[in-house]
Amino acid sequence: MFHKTQKKLIGLTSLLVSLSVSSFSIAEGMTTEKNYAHFNSAGELIRPVGYREWIYIGSPLTPNDMNNGKAAFPEFHNVYIDPASWKHWKKTGQFRDGTLIIKELVSVGSKQAASGNGYFQGEYQGLEAMTKSKQQFPDKKGNWGFFRFTIDGSTELRTVSSAQPDANCSGCHQAQAAQDQVFTQYYPVLRAASAKGEAGIGGK
Repeated sequence: MFHKTQKKLIGLTSLLVSLSVSSFSIAEGMTTEKNYAHFNSAGELIRPVGYREWIYIGSPLTPNDMNNGKAAFPEFHNVYIDPASWKHWKKTGQFRDGTLIIKELVSVGSKQAASGNGYFQGEYQGLEAMTKSKQQFPDKKGNWGFFRFTIDGSTELRTVSSAQPDANCSGCHQAQAAQDQVFTQYYPVLRAASAKGEAGIGGK
């Protein structure tokens, strides 16, 4: 009788351990696939919050001084990628469905500092985003949609944004971006970590 009871307890314990492991694996998978891009019923992207706590990948700048005073994008672009997509990128070197990349626009402020002459960030001017979604953009190349939350002529931000026309963003990204409409050629943080895990200095 004792042996039968003992065997049942052992079997029950094994079952509970198995269920716990399975539950952990499922939860871990859900965390990995967390979606940071949220849309309303009209298909508008809801402005993300907390993106400054995401993974920072770079700050491209094309100043007026170097473009005859007429740079198309004369401000700093502080760029962030959501944590789940960063994890996927490190593992595969690919942008997953659901990738959300945020671009925060910041003016050129002072051109002098204690360290010398240069370009230093000034004030926040706007917020833009690009996200990859088969569900939302099944007919778009690469399934990417581009968004602008800044209200024209103002530094105020919309709470939602409709996708931008292809002529505004997509065309340039398709023609010039190194990988999947993302300008990875200008983001050493992405290149260093691509399918290699979190790379250190020099990609080592």
